[in-house]
Amino acid sequence: MGLLCILVCYTSLDAYAQKGKTKRPARRAKVQDSRVYLVHADVLHYDQHVNADATILNGKVHFTHQGARLYCDSAYFYEASNSFEAFGHVKMYQGDTLSLFSDYAYYDGNEQMARARYNVELKHRKTLLYTDSLDFDRIYDNIYFFEGGKMIDGKTTLTSDWGEYNTKTKMSVFNYDVKMKNPDMFLTTDTLYYDTHNSMAHIVGPSDIVSGDNHIYSEQGYYDTKLERSILMNRSILTNNGKMLVGDSIYYDSKMGFSQAFYDVVYVDSVNCNKLTGNYGEYYENTGYAMCTDSAVAIDFSQGDSLFMHADTFKLVTFNIETDSVYRKLHAYHHVRAFRRDIQAVCDSLVYVSKDSCVTLYHDPIMWNNGQQLVGDLVNVYLRDSVIDHTHLIGNCFSIQQLKSDTACYNQVSSSEMFSYFVDGKVREARAKDNVLIGYYFEEGDTLPIIYNYQETSELRMFIKDQKLESVWTPKTTGTMYPLNQIPADRKRLPGFAWYDYVRPVNRYDIFNWREKNGKKRNVEKEKDKKGNVEKDNDEKEKVISEDSAMPLNTEDTQELVPEEVQEPVPATE
Repeated sequence: MGLLCILVCYTSLDAYAQKGKTKRPARRAKVQDSRVYLVHADVLHYDQHVNADATILNGKVHFTHQGARLYCDSAYFYEASNSFEAFGHVKMYQGDTLSLFSDYAYYDGNEQMARARYNVELKHRKTLLYTDSLDFDRIYDNIYFFEGGKMIDGKTTLTSDWGEYNTKTKMSVFNYDVKMKNPDMFLTTDTLYYDTHNSMAHIVGPSDIVSGDNHIYSEQGYYDTKLERSILMNRSILTNNGKMLVGDSIYYDSKMGFSQAFYDVVYVDSVNCNKLTGNYGEYYENTGYAMCTDSAVAIDFSQGDSLFMHADTFKLVTFNIETDSVYRKLHAYHHVRAFRRDIQAVCDSLVYVSKDSCVTLYHDPIMWNNGQQLVGDLVNVYLRDSVIDHTHLIGNCFSIQQLKSDTACYNQVSSSEMFSYFVDGKVREARAKDNVLIGYYFEEGDTLPIIYNYQETSELRMFIKDQKLESVWTPKTTGTMYPLNQIPADRKRLPGFAWYDYVRPVNRYDIFNWREKNGKKRNVEKEKDKKGNVEKDNDEKEKVISEDSAMPLNTEDTQELVPEEVQEPVPATE
């Protein structure tokens, strides 16, 4: 219901905002009796030396005019012009809902205009207004204040240099050095429209809203001071303890600690050095839950080279929040594609657990490191300081390394379980267990391979340096070494061999292009566009993940690893 109230108020606020500082419309037609009546004065006299045009009144002066009553200590009454000046303890009442107090006032009965000066106080129902200069237009129910004013509406206090208030619509506008304050927030701006009936503020210029640890910057938006709910437009920015949310439009509930963002959404966690972008996102401050979807990209910029990962949807769940044992789980699903210069990966879904710094790839995962490809039923990647430390592959494991000297040749290992250990982002040791098959080329320096070794064993340990085999350990093995021209067709490629280089992401923009293993390429985002989502071309995608949209990332533009053209898969057998 609170959100509905916010939306209902928009129309009236917008209409009032469009009005702005308009000129006073033409007067209404005069009623039959427009005279100002003197009801009472203790003393009445004329003094041409003091004021030749006025009747001088003293002591308990009382005027009436068309439903308004005015009292003062003394007055000059100008019967010819149907007006008067009031001095000392000026009090004006209109009905039982409006009262006006000041030290001095001038009232024009023909124009129905009251001009109050010095120590002015106006009360309209529960709204109070304090100023030194105020004009009250009774015909159009408008109150204008200038030279500084303060309005109090319940727990909300507003101050500005200039302002306008309508007693009929209860709409007000404040200009120049505007400040709004209540126990829960503080707002500063230069122009603010405010609905006292619904406690709704309309921001129409550069504005800052501070509420506890939350800070909002917006140039267009609405804020419900009672419900503490905001709807912000025009790329507003919400920050909280090192976290930042940006979007074309944002809905924010301060009491619930809940925010929603729509279109070109950017969420940055500068504390944990990560970033989420997409076209829809939501975040719960109290639970640490975050979600992002529609062209979603997760970026880790904790290292010199950033990791870019795309999925249909990202969900971040926080456990043991506000404790020393806090940890997070990031869920990515479906069509996951990740790129960093030293590592790339694809899978259907992924889970990252910060507690043990483990990334688990599910459903047909493939991972690449430089010239090496890793495949398994399940792939676990363990990180240390956001850098890959080791991997653990389970079920139908296959490791393939393409030779630099002859790209048609591949070193291969297949097994039931496989481990890889990394140093400075490069494989230093590889282990394989159970049903191990090995197909390996021996090279002489940087020249072409000279011999091919095929082996079968139960366990394998390989030590690699500079992407070249340094040493090998195995228990009892059976195998054969073949000259290059005598390798049997069923031995050159181990059973299950497949080189998925055509699936591999080639740069950070290629993460949006999902490619099936059969070589069929499809753009997941364009498929969504056909279902009614907003279409984004490559330039817009670049904008979505651009560092300029939120904060600069500490990375250089990535280089392509392979040509953009989709390569044909290498057949399993010759």
